[in-house]
Amino acid sequence: MDSQLSPIGRFERILLATDATPRSVDAQRIAMAMARAFGAALHLASVIVTHPIAEEVAYIQVEAAGSEVRELLERLEKQAQDMGIAAQKILLLGRDPLEMIVQAAEEHRADLIVMGRREKPGLLRRIVGTTTTKAIGSARCPVLVVPEGATMWQRRILLATDGSRFSDAAAVAAARLAEACRLPVSVISTIRASFSAERAAQAAEAAARVHGYLAARQIEADQAVLNGEPDELIVSSAAAFGADLIVIGTHGRTGWERLGVGSVAESVVKSSPLPVLAVKL
Repeated sequence: MDSQLSPIGRFERILLATDATPRSVDAQRIAMAMARAFGAALHLASVIVTHPIAEEVAYIQVEAAGSEVRELLERLEKQAQDMGIAAQKILLLGRDPLEMIVQAAEEHRADLIVMGRREKPGLLRRIVGTTTTKAIGSARCPVLVVPEGATMWQRRILLATDGSRFSDAAAVAAARLAEACRLPVSVISTIRASFSAERAAQAAEAAARVHGYLAARQIEADQAVLNGEPDELIVSSAAAFGADLIVIGTHGRTGWERLGVGSVAESVVKSSPLPVLAVKL
């Protein structure tokens, strides 16, 4: 197993947060593909949602849900082991699935959480408070959000940067992914109409600096500075550049205090048809 001292861009322990719904199938495939690519240990976590009253009133239903989850984890564990992946089942029981997943990630020192995202139509995708965006805010490690229908990246990585230290962390993670998967990277920085000339110059400088970092590591990369709203440009540019993975930095806070840098990452996670890796420090 590859080992490095910096936790940024380290993918040695991957935690897959999964369930028996269709939204998790593609996340399961991608988590296994990542574990194999990085020689990582894979923790397979699923939650049985319950509380004392439910256990008394609906005992049969709780038991049925438990049996379904156990069967799922056993099947995934065998599938992973057949692929040569060191896998471990984690069956969790509690009221709050998100809290249980984040706690499990901490206990098992996960470098990455992988979770699925169910596609929602129209404005429903923009509603704040979904489990995936809350996970990004709560977890101490990066979170890979996989929408239904997504596949393991094979063409190109799109890396969005704004010059912040969160974006720099995302650049390190993107470089590791590019090296492991042997993929080129497109670096973009965005300029809003309200930006001053100085701020616009900083955006261009940020893209050039990250491009230079990738080039120094002999990773094929290009760069672009685009005008418009960041979240919309990031999603549309991924399609324009032929990327099949988006990497973005986020400070990871949720709620009102999160408005600002984090809101761009949240919007991208909710609207992108591609997997999005949200990287935190």
